[in-house]
Amino acid sequence: MLFSISELFRHYDEFDPLDLLIVHAILNANVINVMNDPSLDERFSSIHAVEPDAIKQGVSRAALSRFLSLPLETVRRRVTGLKRREILAETKAGLIVTEQNAFRFGNNHELQKTNMLLLTKLLRDLKRAGINGPDDLRAPKGAASTRKAK
Repeated sequence: MLFSISELFRHYDEFDPLDLLIVHAILNANVINVMNDPSLDERFSSIHAVEPDAIKQGVSRAALSRFLSLPLETVRRRVTGLKRREILAETKAGLIVTEQNAFRFGNNHELQKTNMLLLTKLLRDLKRAGINGPDDLRAPKGAASTRKAK
């Protein structure tokens, strides 16, 4: 998780960490309906596909404030700045990260490249810790459980 955050900051070093947190919370809210619909999920699962703004589920500033445990006024100010930079747009349903934003937030190809970088690091770290495959995670057969029944 911490590596993911540092990777995010490395790729978007011109952003305040709080702005990145808000952008990614909005991105997640925007595509929840796509992830919950198998046909939409399949349609937009390609690394070359970006969900069109028209199908994104908007989110309110109040919902962001509650979800991120941030004061509403802080969220309001940050959202205003992100709208000014044309990263966010206001729809009838709430805030969305626009598909045309210049920073490529929400771009599946960019997300997949970052995910592969993170997965490669995870696998390398697991190997360094002596875990080479799923068999290394299983307890040997016949090993007694260390937990006692109550």
